[in-house]
Amino acid sequence: MLQPSRYIFLLVLVNIWLSGGCGNGTTPPAPTSFTAVVFSDVHFNPFYDPSLCPRLVAADASGWASIFETSSITALPAWNSDTNYPLLVLALSSIRQNLGASPVIIYTGDLLGHNFSNQFYQYCGSSDVAAMQAFSDKTAAFVMQQVRSSAGNIPVVFALGNTDSYTGNGPDSTFLSNTAELFYTDFLNGTVNHHAFLNTFTSAGYYSADLRGTNLRVIGLNTVLFSLGVPADDSAVSAELYWLDSTLASAQAGGKKVWLLMHVPPGANTVSTATTPSNFDSNGHLISATMMWVQDYQARFLGILSKYPGVITLTLAAHTHRDEFRIMSSDDVLDITPSIAPCFGNGPAFKVFTFTRATFTPTDYRSLNYDLAAMPGQFSDYYTFSEAYSMQGPLDSSLAQLYPALITNNAQQSIYIGQYNSGNNSVDSGTNTNWNPITSTNWPVFACGIGKMAQLDFIHCVNSY
Repeated sequence: MLQPSRYIFLLVLVNIWLSGGCGNGTTPPAPTSFTAVVFSDVHFNPFYDPSLCPRLVAADASGWASIFETSSITALPAWNSDTNYPLLVLALSSIRQNLGASPVIIYTGDLLGHNFSNQFYQYCGSSDVAAMQAFSDKTAAFVMQQVRSSAGNIPVVFALGNTDSYTGNGPDSTFLSNTAELFYTDFLNGTVNHHAFLNTFTSAGYYSADLRGTNLRVIGLNTVLFSLGVPADDSAVSAELYWLDSTLASAQAGGKKVWLLMHVPPGANTVSTATTPSNFDSNGHLISATMMWVQDYQARFLGILSKYPGVITLTLAAHTHRDEFRIMSSDDVLDITPSIAPCFGNGPAFKVFTFTRATFTPTDYRSLNYDLAAMPGQFSDYYTFSEAYSMQGPLDSSLAQLYPALITNNAQQSIYIGQYNSGNNSVDSGTNTNWNPITSTNWPVFACGIGKMAQLDFIHCVNSY
C-alpha cells in the first residue's frame, strides 16, 4: 500500500504539474506541453572488472556503487560492449540533467547484460544456479536503485526485455516472482495498485498503470513472448493478448489515453535480414526475411490495436539498439528507442519526448548521444526531430509523412541513415566494416522495414523497390 507521506507528495506533485506552477497569489497559465525522458537497453555488465566479483557477491546491492568506485577500470566501454559502471553513471547523470519537470520516466527494457549467467559462472567462480539467480536479482536491484536515485520521486514506467531473466530468453516465472517487488517499488515507486500489478506481472511480465491525477494509462507488454527464437507458449500469448484487448477496451470506455510500451517490436529484423546472404537469391532478390515475432501473434496483436483508434497516443519499443520507427497502421506509429549500451556498435543515446498536456500525444523529441571516440564530459544534443525533418504537429502523423519522403528525398534519406546508429558511422578497425549497418545496397531492406509489417508484404516491398 502507498505510504501516506508518499501519497501526499505525489498528489502535490500532480497538482503542481497540472496547474503549471506553485502559485504566488496569481495563477499562471498552465503549460500546454510536458517532456519525458525515454531510455532503454542499459545491459549493465557487473563483470567488467572481474576482480570485484567476490566483494559484489558478498555485498548487498546498496553497497555496490562504493565497490565499483574502487575499480582501476575507469574508462568507458568500447563499441560492441555492454554498459560498465562509468557509462551507467554518465548516462544517468545526463538523464537527470534532462528531466526538467517530467512527471514520469519511460524505460523499455533490458537491465541485465548479455550472456549474464555464463559470465557469472566464469568470473565469480561458481556453478551454483541459485547463486547466479541471486546475483542477477542484485544486479537488477542495483541498476533500478541507481535509476531511482536519478529520478527522484517520479515513477519509472517500463517494459521488460529479453535479458531481464535468468536465461537471456525473456522473463521466466522465477525471475518475475523474485523481482516483482523491486520493479513495483524501485521503478513504479509504489504509485499503482499493488495487487493488480503483481497479478499480471508475476504471471507473464506485463501490467497496466493508471497514473494518479491523470487520464493516462500505461500498458507495459511482454512482447518477448511473441518473439521468434523463444520457446513457444501459445496459452501465455493468448492470455496476454486477451488481457491487452480488455485493458484497451476499458481505457476507451473510461475516456483514457494509453501509452503502449514493449521491448521487442513487430515487423522485420532488418539487420539480420540484410546481413544474411542466404536470404537473397543469385540475382539479389530477397527470398526470405527474418522476422521479430511469430506472424500469427503479430497479426492478432495488430488486429486488436485496430479496434481502438485514437486511444493509443504513444507506442514505444527498443531491442534493436537503433534509432528507427515502424508504421504499424495509419493510426499507430511505433518509435524505437536507441540503447545506452554500445554493444551493437551504436552510439549510446536516449530521447526526450515532448507531449501535449491535454491528450498525452507526442509532438516532438530530442535525441542525445555520446561520442565514444571523442569522449566528451556528458551526453550531448544530437538532433531534434522537428528541426531535422522540418515537421510540426503530432509525431505519429509526422513519422507517417516522413516514410514516403525517405523513399524519394535523398537529403532526408541521408539524415535518417546517419542518425540510425546514433552517431557512430565510423569504420570498425578490426573488421574494416562500417559500424552503421545501412549501405546504399541494402537500404531497401531498412526502408521497407519501416512501412511493411507482414513478412510477405516486406519481401515484396524490398523486391519492388
